[in-house]
Amino acid sequence: MTLLAVHDLVVARGGLRTVEGVSFSLAPGQALILRGPNGIGKTTLLRTIAGLQPPVGGGIEMAEDAVAYAAHADGLKGALSVAENLAFWAQVFGGGGIEAALSAMALEPLADRPAAALSAGQKRRLGLARLLVARRPLWVLDEPTVSLDAASVLRFADMMRGHLSEGGAALIATHIDLGLDARILDLTPFRAQGITPSRPAGFNEAFA
Repeated sequence: MTLLAVHDLVVARGGLRTVEGVSFSLAPGQALILRGPNGIGKTTLLRTIAGLQPPVGGGIEMAEDAVAYAAHADGLKGALSVAENLAFWAQVFGGGGIEAALSAMALEPLADRPAAALSAGQKRRLGLARLLVARRPLWVLDEPTVSLDAASVLRFADMMRGHLSEGGAALIATHIDLGLDARILDLTPFRAQGITPSRPAGFNEAFA
């Protein structure tokens, strides 16, 4: 069984190709870590796989509604408490409790605090806890440990191991060693050659 299959993928940012010819697959229980220099296109690749922008070429195969995506924006509603934010996202993703998510990132003492009153690290912990209430098999994560202290990184790594052990998969752009049994994909060999603009069908420059 394969949760994600990527074939000769070509992606672009601002109408310019960043990486091309990328192929890999992820089965249940597997994690793949993307590496490469800043600006090579890790974020663009993740956004494309998450369905936030179209690919220029190649193909992406996965089940509908398989992805939970977490990037630099934590997707929080400042006026809602920590618990209310998780309950909101649990409802969006089809229901379920929030207790496991609160516990995983040590958010129980903050459950009644408005998200707007959280520190940067606390907001990141809450944003990552949303992954558990999303109940999606494929986690696509862009630098998930930004703003986390060492203890929170360890908690997140434990959360990741639990997800993988339950048959989930993860695609992660990170330079932090999370202690996972994960493959590494360096995007450097896939850097696009030349600067010829490449616009997919329906490309709108206003949204580049």
